[in-house]
Amino acid sequence: MERRTLLRAAVLGGSSAVFGGTLWRGAAYAAPAQPGAGPYGALGAADANGVRLPSGFTSRVIARSGQTVTGTSYTWHNAPDGGACYADGSGWIYVSNSEINPSGGASAVKFSSAGAITGAYRVLSGTRQNCAGGKTPWNTWLSCEEVSLGYVYETDPWGVNAAVRRDAMGRFKHEAAAADPVRKAVYLTEDETNGCLYRFVPTTWGNLSAGTLQVMVAGTATSGSFTWANVPDPDGSPTTTRTQVSGSKKFNGGEGCHYADDTVWFTTKGDNRVWQLNLAANTYELAYDDSLVTSGTAPLTGVDNITGSPSGDLFVAEDGGNMEICVITPNDVIAPFLRIDGQSGSEITGPAFSPDGTRLYFSSQRGTSGSSSGGITYEVRGPFRS
Repeated sequence: MERRTLLRAAVLGGSSAVFGGTLWRGAAYAAPAQPGAGPYGALGAADANGVRLPSGFTSRVIARSGQTVTGTSYTWHNAPDGGACYADGSGWIYVSNSEINPSGGASAVKFSSAGAITGAYRVLSGTRQNCAGGKTPWNTWLSCEEVSLGYVYETDPWGVNAAVRRDAMGRFKHEAAAADPVRKAVYLTEDETNGCLYRFVPTTWGNLSAGTLQVMVAGTATSGSFTWANVPDPDGSPTTTRTQVSGSKKFNGGEGCHYADDTVWFTTKGDNRVWQLNLAANTYELAYDDSLVTSGTAPLTGVDNITGSPSGDLFVAEDGGNMEICVITPNDVIAPFLRIDGQSGSEITGPAFSPDGTRLYFSSQRGTSGSSSGGITYEVRGPFRS
């Protein structure tokens, strides 16, 4: 993904979406002549699944909480959350967390090369409130517990090998993880109002059983340089990991995390921001801040899970807001990609692309009922940019 270090202002849908660098510091922008013209065009009317999509895209429901997955005998979990896709021969697998406590865990759905569901099964059980996580380059799923002194579990998307708790990755209120094969590190967000951003450096890349947990150290500004410092006690007890290192940078409710091309993108829900870390230069800055939108309605609210597409576009799911997944393009355009109608008591979770980039999977965690037992997992297919 080729992207400038400083993002410019992008104006869509009658609002001014203000991005990083010098431009976000209060500048005013006019509404566009053709509002809503994102890279995929305006959203159409809701389809039979209640999903509003651009022209050329279609949706289908692949699973519902408490119901058997089509063509299988497996009952889908409650409160589906973070997810990822894995190549499986000519087909693929979608893994999804369950954000309930107790139980939690994660499940998987298997697809043929034509997209037909060929199986569904459990890959992790007996854990607590598994929220987000991340995919490793060696094709495992890191499932993170969003509870105080929570753990990271490394799981097998094929359900063959038993899940392993990775104590060395620290005990805190875990949210998401993103692997960096260049620096051989895994970045971790923390869902606390004064949470931190961490990185775990394994002793041996590809083996998460041992290594060093570090925390980002920086000033209180919204941009600048940063360093990493070792966390003395990753166990987090009796002193929490986020309070062990003087000068550790605090973030208000860390959520989704995504790595691409020497950059880590992550979201903070408490202040509705998207951040970017330039790992080559060791600098950080805001990529998006809805509080600095100068006119109209912010196009992206309730930032949560984040992923990237083969084209370099970022897709950011909303926790609440107006139930959208928004796209941020490499040339700094932001716009809704989809919206779910009639589910205001829910949130969008787990966006992930199939290996060929033609299908997007995600969930509405609580569906139309507003209950964890009402979760719905979707697939969207169409002409995604390559």
